[in-house]
Amino acid sequence: MKVLQGAQDACLDAHSISLTLQNGALFRVEVLEPSLVRVRVRPAGGYLEPRTWAICPESGKDVAWTGRLRDDLSGFSRTAARMVQEEGCLTLSTDRLSVSLNPTPLSVSWRDASGQVFAADRATSAYFLSERTGALRHYLARERGDRYYGLGDKTGPLNLHGRRLRTLALDALGYNPETGDPLYKHWPFVLTRSANGTWWGLYYDTLAACTFDLGCEHDNYHELFRYCEIDDGDLDYYLMSGSSPAEVISQFVKLVGGTHLPPRWTLGFAQTAMGLADAPDAQDQLDNFITRIAAEAIPCSAFHYGSGYSSRGKRRYVFTWNTSKFPDPKALNQRFHAAGMHLVANIKPCLLDDHPAYDELKALGGLVMDKDSHAPVVEQFWDGVGSHVDFTHPGAIDWWQQRLGEQVLDFGIDVGWNDNNEYSVMDDAAQCHGFGQAMPIHRARALHALLMTRATFEAQGRRVPNDENFTVTRGGPPGIQRYAQTWSGDNTTSWETLRWNIRTGLQMSLSGMFNVGHDVGGFAGPVPEPELFVRWVQACCLNPRMVMNSWKAGGINNVPWLHPDMTVHVAAAIRLRYQLLPYLWSLFEKAHALHQPIIRPTFYDFQGDDHCYTDSDDFMLGEALLVAPVVEKGAMTRRVYLPAGPKAWFDFHSGTRYAAGEIHEVSAPLDCLPLFVRSGTSLALANATGKVPAFDDPVTEMRQFGL
Repeated sequence: MKVLQGAQDACLDAHSISLTLQNGALFRVEVLEPSLVRVRVRPAGGYLEPRTWAICPESGKDVAWTGRLRDDLSGFSRTAARMVQEEGCLTLSTDRLSVSLNPTPLSVSWRDASGQVFAADRATSAYFLSERTGALRHYLARERGDRYYGLGDKTGPLNLHGRRLRTLALDALGYNPETGDPLYKHWPFVLTRSANGTWWGLYYDTLAACTFDLGCEHDNYHELFRYCEIDDGDLDYYLMSGSSPAEVISQFVKLVGGTHLPPRWTLGFAQTAMGLADAPDAQDQLDNFITRIAAEAIPCSAFHYGSGYSSRGKRRYVFTWNTSKFPDPKALNQRFHAAGMHLVANIKPCLLDDHPAYDELKALGGLVMDKDSHAPVVEQFWDGVGSHVDFTHPGAIDWWQQRLGEQVLDFGIDVGWNDNNEYSVMDDAAQCHGFGQAMPIHRARALHALLMTRATFEAQGRRVPNDENFTVTRGGPPGIQRYAQTWSGDNTTSWETLRWNIRTGLQMSLSGMFNVGHDVGGFAGPVPEPELFVRWVQACCLNPRMVMNSWKAGGINNVPWLHPDMTVHVAAAIRLRYQLLPYLWSLFEKAHALHQPIIRPTFYDFQGDDHCYTDSDDFMLGEALLVAPVVEKGAMTRRVYLPAGPKAWFDFHSGTRYAAGEIHEVSAPLDCLPLFVRSGTSLALANATGKVPAFDDPVTEMRQFGL
């Protein structure tokens, strides 16, 4: 790799600093907002990625389907900055931060309003380009006390310092919940808490795969460093700073278009299981589920159809119904609706090579193609081979939306669930249409997940008011929040997964994905034992998304009555969710309007309490509730640290008062989720009977805690 260096004097104005590099590229630093700076390199021959689909700073206005030109600065205030040039260093300053460019050796540094450096490129050499591979590297200085968060659906402890991680989306069924990487998202955003306590975020706007070394690598010739390596893309990054994680995360989420406010029914409990829709008598199985959920008096707001409704044997054929298993799906769907449940159906972006519509879409040119043979790229998918739909082809988008309407929505399904959309196409010759500007698949994989989700969302939106629209996606890059809910993918049943999935959900929240959850009880692996099942339901009942999903041997499904002796405890946890729906809904509104995470680690709300940075199973639900799930087998007590700051904390169930800033040993019997309320809270509660609640006005009680 060659170091990128300046070739001539830099130019300075009230908004930017520009420098021509020795290879003819333009290096540009721009102040976009008082605490938002952009750095980009425009190659002499033009950008490899001339468009972006992530950057969406204008409220209420989406990115064009064809993308946003990378040099487009619309939507930013472009705050005028104070200019200083001294001893070869150029600086732009706002009231919130200053950014300085040192041309030789090329490096950038950032200071806060007090003049203290909080972020800096590696002083010895910071920017590299490999002419052999096209890879770019950006090196930053680091300190041992820095803390790193983000990067999407990452596993293990929240602090990522010392790890090397990739943003390459894969179908990661059965991943290791502590060390597995990469998972399903392409999410090149890092949130940093500097050793001096400053918070700042760094987002690399690229669809190319990235590797983030956050202190794993060491080189004797340089001081401590971290780096991002971009695989054959463009270097274009945004740095945002703030006095708290809340300030930084909100800036990032606003930058990528905000969070869609879903309809209220999506906050309820939802059920799915591959075994139900895969069964030979699937319609009878689902009919029995409707009867059983009512008999158990368990509230359920939605049922998610697994892909079995479209399967023949083990093979899945999107936008088809297997009528031998579902002789009258419309009648069944009407019964779901009559029982108060909305319907969500699994849809997949790959057509197996014997799909009845394969030749039709091939003729449209609507499949990912081989650039040399001009034939569809055929690769492994489920229990066969197939070709992926090209969501950068207008004809393919139209085809998708028409088929979604005819074969899913017209059957009484409310919502499409975009699954298996990681686009793990490995053929180096694969390319997509790119709306008339062909794109290699290695720079478009994550884009397809985003555009698939958008195609589904917009097709549904033409049938319902926008505030009633909703969709789900497993994969995608920043920007999917504009349309969809997501989750941590195909987890495996174990106590370890229960514990580490809590961190993955919090990591997604710190990354700007707020509407998140996990497959309750574990998707793959063994059937959960009774105690584990109850604890898993409790741990997830106050996540933004609560969906019980599974794929178990022998046709066994994770359902509330999986273990009859435990059903009463499972039902109690689900009813707790419904009791707290008014509060939960208020958090969704804040996520939408204020860009605040719904679940978050305790340090988000109590950043001045050093104890809150200790790795923990606890999390905050909004600013008022602290959730302390039990994740150890056989545990009937729980040690929990209640952060300093409030006058006290109160047990939600018993009202017992606990001192703040101390560790407490609390009772945690199998029938109870330890839950604590911040002193001074007035909490709106809803009816928690077995009936499906009315979401329009569910408040039935106001409970005071320490007022």
